[in-house]
Amino acid sequence: MGHHNRHFAGDRFALSGAWSPPTSSANFCEEDFVVSRYLAEFINSLTNLAYIYFALRYMYGKGSRGLLAPKTDFMSISLLVLGVCSFLFHASLRQTMQFADELGMLLLAWSLLQGILTVRRPGGYDRLVNITLAIVFPLFSAFYVWSGKIIYHASAFTLIVILMIVRGHHLFYFRDPAFPTAKLSEWRVRGAKALAALVVGYILWNIDLELCAQLRSLRESVGLPWAWFLELHGWWHVLTAVAASEFMDVVRELQEEMTKEEEQKSLITKS
Repeated sequence: MGHHNRHFAGDRFALSGAWSPPTSSANFCEEDFVVSRYLAEFINSLTNLAYIYFALRYMYGKGSRGLLAPKTDFMSISLLVLGVCSFLFHASLRQTMQFADELGMLLLAWSLLQGILTVRRPGGYDRLVNITLAIVFPLFSAFYVWSGKIIYHASAFTLIVILMIVRGHHLFYFRDPAFPTAKLSEWRVRGAKALAALVVGYILWNIDLELCAQLRSLRESVGLPWAWFLELHGWWHVLTAVAASEFMDVVRELQEEMTKEEEQKSLITKS
């Protein structure tokens, strides 16, 4: 997403960690193994708990049947997988875990795109979308791992975000018949908030990349624990977790509303 052109390796404790030496092609502005020898990037690791929190909040929220019977869907599972994979990557800085993290991002994007493109009803369109995505995403993932070029991953992720925005814009502004006005207004606001969180997170990530030297100097000046708030890549994790969770909730509500419409049409047809 941006770390294809920045690599902050060679930190003073980089060879002192339990998983040293770092082998990942991506290495972020947070200094390696400064806080713990088991977490290469301490804050970048722990902020992935935001993904896990939002995934578990859905799984064990309304509709859950207990600890061993969580409520799951593709989107919540993908969010949980991303949280675990990204934690392991930032904790270890191993190339294998970097691929796991990046494939986890693609899995999340796949689930969100699939969610907003389909409406949980039988029909040729939904089957075509599901089959197409189930073919394209694994093939692209295999190609990306084979090439190892992060620019392909970044381009694919950006394209998916654009497709989701276009689909959402169509549903919110051009769908006929339109959704109920009250719900539509609420969804528009929540969708805009999710997009804003994503954009702010991306800006902070790039500040972390482009102004790393200045940020490291500032962190050293303010000291701990305040320096942790200046680990801006960690804010990318938190804000994208918030954005993804909000987007998922909107998509689920859209699916429920469209399913109700289909059921009502079916009843009218039968009567």
